[in-house]
Amino acid sequence: KDPNNYCTLFCIVRFGNVIGSSGSVIPLFRKQIAAGGPLTLTHQKITRYFMSITEAAQLVVQAGAMSKGGEVFILDMGQPIRIIDLAMNMIETSGFRLKDKNNLEGDIEIKITGLRPGEKLYEELLIGKNAKRTKHKKIFKANEMSLNKKDFDTLMKKLLVFLDQNNVSEIHKLLETFVFGYLPGEDVD
Repeated sequence: KDPNNYCTLFCIVRFGNVIGSSGSVIPLFRKQIAAGGPLTLTHQKITRYFMSITEAAQLVVQAGAMSKGGEVFILDMGQPIRIIDLAMNMIETSGFRLKDKNNLEGDIEIKITGLRPGEKLYEELLIGKNAKRTKHKKIFKANEMSLNKKDFDTLMKKLLVFLDQNNVSEIHKLLETFVFGYLPGEDVD
């Protein structure tokens, strides 16, 4: 290949929360602990995956190096963590005691605020169970279904019409037809 003729390849890398990132709950809990609480949690059963910044960055770069273009990679995040356990551990390791019905003399309580619209109890890095191993033990490749160009163009034309009409029910029907695993309004327990 000509070294002056570059080609851009795209791939997707899916993973959970990065510890300490702006979207992580950990900085929020630290701030709430510093303020004396309470720690806010949307649901008692909520779980999330966590990974360090260093590990996430290294794995994303390695997945990118494996890419031939168009792949969807999934990082092995280990076991999900119950956020309520994380909150209790952070209170304790900060030198405080959990305040709850069993310990009214505690320092900081956990307040359950309720799930936000669209928020899920459990993270799904992959719809289905079709991930395949790669040469790296912590990087998997999804066997994603995709549309050919003709079907994609048809979908986009219909979607734009329904968007212009603000026809949400037809948009849902269209997505149910073309997006594998899409379930609108799926209830959570």
